[in-house]
Amino acid sequence: MEFNHISVLLNECLEGLNIKENGIYVDGTLGGAGHSSEILKRLSNEGRLIGIDQDTDALKAAKERLKNYSNVTFVHSNFSSIENVLNNLNIDGVDGILMDLGVSSYQLDTAERGFTYKTDAPLDMRMDRRQQMTAKDILNEYSEMELYRIIRDYGEDKFAKNIAKHIVQARQKAPIETTGQLIEVIKAAIPKKVRATGGHPAKKTFQAIRIELNHELDVLKNNLEDMIDLLNDEGRIAIITFHSLEDRIVKNIFRTSERPCICPPEFPVCVCGRVSKGKVITRKPIVPGKEELEENSRSKSAKLRVFERRITEG
Repeated sequence: MEFNHISVLLNECLEGLNIKENGIYVDGTLGGAGHSSEILKRLSNEGRLIGIDQDTDALKAAKERLKNYSNVTFVHSNFSSIENVLNNLNIDGVDGILMDLGVSSYQLDTAERGFTYKTDAPLDMRMDRRQQMTAKDILNEYSEMELYRIIRDYGEDKFAKNIAKHIVQARQKAPIETTGQLIEVIKAAIPKKVRATGGHPAKKTFQAIRIELNHELDVLKNNLEDMIDLLNDEGRIAIITFHSLEDRIVKNIFRTSERPCICPPEFPVCVCGRVSKGKVITRKPIVPGKEELEENSRSKSAKLRVFERRITEG
């Protein structure tokens, strides 16, 4: 299947990164290289792009799309390894980092990857297929309490407790192995009148299982500050999120990086010694306009936030 993915908030990302033609840029979620191809068009031969992705299908598609560029390096890894990746390439700092979080259209549309609730397929959901554990393992091995926790916290589903209970009851009869089986279990756990009015009843549970399996929030939370540290002076990091959990993490870390002081407000001067790393460029997140929403309905929940590094001397 061809790797089709429409780049979300493309022009807004390019503007947000404020690209320097001789700069070094990292696309931490390379995907089909839609954003990266446009970054490369704006770089001179002295500029450089490092594209990182944990999905081999994405890397294969990106290599094909960018085959005419000699100033791009492809790395099969998760963006959590960005510091090691740059160290291995003898790069001390970069001028920009882009991350487009969440699932690509290709992953959603490739049924056998198990990300979508629109077709019946094996419960996989691994972004990096070198990983042993799959969604099937979570559904059949996690305790009812653990399932409740992830559906509540990562899916923000008010029926989390009942869904977890139904999953455990169903798997006692036979293992839950396909997306179709899981959807039927979820439907049984949600009142009929609620199913009739809301979106797809399985959407939130699928999101929760995927986030848990791929450690999506932990990876973001544990690495974002370090990524800011990798930026050169006036370098920028641009991040597209697709749900409130991710956006909250980005918003809070950007805000703390700009104003890190923890001194009580009544103190006349700062004594905690925490120094600002730069400034938030986007006071409010940038969202798709009407035209983009009409062309790409999957961009509906996208939010872009940008932070600029400022290195203080002394």
